[in-house]
Amino acid sequence: MSELPKLTIAAARDALRAGEVTSAELTEACLSAIDGADALGAFVHKTPDRAREMAAAADERLKAGDAPDLCGIPLGIKDLFCTKGVASQAASRILEGFSPEYESTVTTQLFAAGAVMLGKLNMDEFAMGSSNETSTYGNAVNPWRRGNDTAQLTPGGSSGGSAAAVAADLCLGATGTDTGGSIRQPAAFTGITGLKPTYGRCSRWGIIAFASSLDQAGPMAKDVRDAAILLSAMAGHDPKDSTSADLPVPDFESMLTGDVRGKTIGIPREYRMDGMPDEIESLWAEGRKMLEDAGATIVDISLPHTKYALPTYYVIAPAEASSNLARYDGVRYGHRAKLAQGDGIVDMYEKTRAEGFGPEVQRRVMVGTYVLSAGFYDAYYNRARKVRTLIKKDFEDVFEQGVDAILTPATPSAAFGLGEMAEADPVQMYLNDIFTVTVNLAGLPGISVPTGQDRTGLPLGLQLIGKPWEEAELLNTAYALERASGFVAKPEKWW
Repeated sequence: MSELPKLTIAAARDALRAGEVTSAELTEACLSAIDGADALGAFVHKTPDRAREMAAAADERLKAGDAPDLCGIPLGIKDLFCTKGVASQAASRILEGFSPEYESTVTTQLFAAGAVMLGKLNMDEFAMGSSNETSTYGNAVNPWRRGNDTAQLTPGGSSGGSAAAVAADLCLGATGTDTGGSIRQPAAFTGITGLKPTYGRCSRWGIIAFASSLDQAGPMAKDVRDAAILLSAMAGHDPKDSTSADLPVPDFESMLTGDVRGKTIGIPREYRMDGMPDEIESLWAEGRKMLEDAGATIVDISLPHTKYALPTYYVIAPAEASSNLARYDGVRYGHRAKLAQGDGIVDMYEKTRAEGFGPEVQRRVMVGTYVLSAGFYDAYYNRARKVRTLIKKDFEDVFEQGVDAILTPATPSAAFGLGEMAEADPVQMYLNDIFTVTVNLAGLPGISVPTGQDRTGLPLGLQLIGKPWEEAELLNTAYALERASGFVAKPEKWW
């Protein structure tokens, strides 16, 4: 296999500009890698013809000297992003056959910067899941394995296909979305970098909605520098999205110095959970020491309402999902159930949604409908909204006290085996989000950086949480952590 797909975005950009390689060559190498990696289930809609056209156009721009950072760089696009003329199903049967006539704002910006689309990436259905096991396409598989064990592992979710594709060097970077940790958790499980920006930093227009007050697009990349390059192209104000922030987008890459001297890093005591594996605790302590050695001041902090974050999230997110997914009824687009003689419109709704939605989506729609119902709205949904405000205030108080960033584990464990978490106990799966959901509830930026491995060789990540709109400072702190940890491990090819 060609070594070209192993390049970082930054290295490929420099090689393209120097004329050492063409986008066409880079794209062909990635397409070949993708065709040889069907066992990973990462790419679910391949677009080789479009990729070759985009690569040819990028090469023309490069020759003309009109070369933005992403010009000619092959990327994978999560199936949640609408891409004009290409199937965009959100990994759900109910959107089978849906090919949008419009392009999401994020992908529009990436393609305007010259990026090449290799295809659409697997994910949990409507982004609901932590293991990429709820997809109508089948599971995505983690390219990492536990030593010599051949058991297939989850790449995390919901952006599992994106994580697997980047970790396996099928593409140089990918888009993800994060509603409760769906960029950061799979990034940690696969040994890559994943950034969830501040809510409103990237437009949500053209991204199929799960929970509108929590969803945020972000980059998934091989390292912090690549994440910074991708974010610069993905971010920006969009008049079509009323929640998009009208703020200038910095050149995030230019602000990567690795200098964290004088910065204050908070360690929240509430994130020390009962039963936390020793490996996670040890990694957290090592991360603390790395940043301290780099010149940062480490302080213990308290985020007292953390213990309520998971139940709050699993009231608010399903409530918003219930509302957003009401549009899938078999009338306008997507799947429609076959009706029997005498069936009416209500029968069509019921049969279509029963056939089109998988068990996890049905579960969350039912929960969401329940907490929004007349008798329970105040008891559940309104109460959860009030607790969300308290969680947000915890972070505000800490940042007002001079803390620049917060260091926590990214996940409560390394990647687990596909099928190991029984569907009979979905709460166990929900606990995977325990370290990440607070960031979405508070609308803050968060990043997962690979910093170590467990005893079986699987990657482990640490999470940094930053102040709103200060992704540049957060990326720089992550860059310091990345350099200090020296993580360079890659999965051994078995697929």
